[in-house]
Parts: sequence; C-alpha cells; structure tokens
Amino acid sequence: MTAQRPDVARAAALLRAGELVAFPTETVYGLGADARNALAIGKIFAAKGRPADHPLIVHLPDASHLERWAVDIPEVAISLAAAFWPGPLTLILKRHPSVPDAVTGGQDTVGLRVPDHPLALQTLREFDGGVAAPSANRFGRVSPTTAAHVREELGDNVAMILDGGPCAVGIESTILDLSGGAARILRPGMLDAVAMAVVLGYAPKFGGQQNAPRVSGSLESHYAPRTPMQLVAVAALEKTAREALGAGRRIAVLAAQPLAFSHGSLVYCPASADPAQFAHDLYARLRELDATGCDLILVAAPPAGESWRAVADRLRRASAGSK
Repeated sequence: MTAQRPDVARAAALLRAGELVAFPTETVYGLGADARNALAIGKIFAAKGRPADHPLIVHLPDASHLERWAVDIPEVAISLAAAFWPGPLTLILKRHPSVPDAVTGGQDTVGLRVPDHPLALQTLREFDGGVAAPSANRFGRVSPTTAAHVREELGDNVAMILDGGPCAVGIESTILDLSGGAARILRPGMLDAVAMAVVLGYAPKFGGQQNAPRVSGSLESHYAPRTPMQLVAVAALEKTAREALGAGRRIAVLAAQPLAFSHGSLVYCPASADPAQFAHDLYARLRELDATGCDLILVAAPPAGESWRAVADRLRRASAGSK
C-alpha cells in the first residue's frame, strides 16, 4: 500500500472545514467540497461560475459508502462497482433523502463514483465521506489534467491543490444511468459499452430518454478552449487550413499527420492515432494551442468507432460554441 502523504490530512481537514480542495483523479482534476455541506458546495458553483441546477458527481472512498448516498440500489450496480471501481465509471442512482439538493441539482438521482488515483483515495478515506467534485476549471472550459492547470484556472479560489501529477486517463468518466429501467450511457468515457456489457449482460444504449437525469458534461457546448475551434474531416483539413491562412488568420492544427505545407502563421501540434493516448493528451494539447495566440484551432476529426466515441464527444462539444 502506498504511504500516505502528509498533505492528505490537511486536505481532509480543509474539506471538513467547508473549504475547497482540488485533487487528482485518473480522469481529470476535481474541485472538491464536502458533499453534505451545502455552503461548501455553493463555493464550487461560485468558483466555477457553474449553473446552480447542474448536478455534481460525489466521489466515495469505496463501494461500501453507496448506501449512504443512494436507495433502491439495483444488484447490477453492485456488480458494476465490483468490476470497475476504483475507475472511470459514474453510476446514476436514486438519491438518498439526506443528499443535499445542491449536489443533485434538485433531481431525485445522484451520480456516484470511486476514483482510481492513490492520492484521491487517501484523501477520501481520511475524510471518510463523500466529496462532490466537478472538474477544477471554469464552467464550460477545458478540464485540467495537471495541478498547474488548476492554478491557472482557479488560483486563490481553492484553499489547497493536491498535486498528483498528470491524470492517467485524461477525460471525464463514463456516466451510466441505472435510476430506472435498462442501463443507458449519458456521457461516454474511456470505459466503453463493450466492457460494461460483460457485466450487464447486454450493451447499454447511448443517450437519455425523455425525463432522463441531467448530468455533468451534457451541454451542447462544453470542454471548450477560449480560441474558436473547428472540427474538420481529415480529407478537408488542408483545404480548410489554406483558406483560413488566406483570410489572414493565424491557425493551430491538431492532427495525427502534419499538413503538406508550412506557413509562418501556422502552428502544428501532433496528435496520437491511438484513442487512449489521444484522450490522455487532449486537454493539455488544447490548452497549449490556446496559449499560442492563434485565431482558430483546427482539429482533425477522429475515426468512427466505439473506441473513439468518448474523444469524438469531447471534440464535438468543444467546437460547438464556435459555430
């Protein structure tokens, strides 16, 4: 077992005192507050500029805490937790009556997960409770995957930032709704439908039905850099880049293959052809390109297929606000 870092006790003490603590998970850095403390949760919304009806995910030390936060827990939830926790899976379940409305956005459901990062788990165990933690960035912007990203985004709005190095996965967890009927994926992540089907006994469908719970990361525009961003088919990338340059725009390009030409107003950033590595790098790359001072970011559209679904989802939402 990994030795506990001395700053973990301080982080837990700050959470108990109603303060905000940013901490690493395997997905992205979270902005944490005591999920039982409505005033502390309010600080999350203020720091992020997050809409008050947007629900938060509660991070737990382990699956034994489930009954403190949810009721009518289906057996399949226990099986999924046994198979994939700690890990990048959030389960949407019927909320326990004691869960504050501020956590759920006033809904009758709650999102729960156990993160797969030693520092997060040490902090949660020391705190011995649930920590509400959306990504530690301004609402709608690129999620942070290093402690430096959190400092750049939130600065003094956070009482403490636990530095656990770069996040291993790099994009947010898969959100699976188990609150009524068959399981449905409300947000894709790197834990895919194929893996979950082994436990479920069937492949979960994507997208919520009418009256499905609102969940994090479900808005049309999200994960966006400040610079306008355009998702472009690989075959059209060079033509689109030439047109933008011809119009006098400074551009940055994120693609697996470099363009066949160079230009003084063009910045090329290589992207991995492997979906897991692409996901790992994505938010850091978008931040790097945002800092170049370019007028437009062009991103080569990823291939079709289940392994690229979560990446495609993030890229689509990141570019939606630029249309």
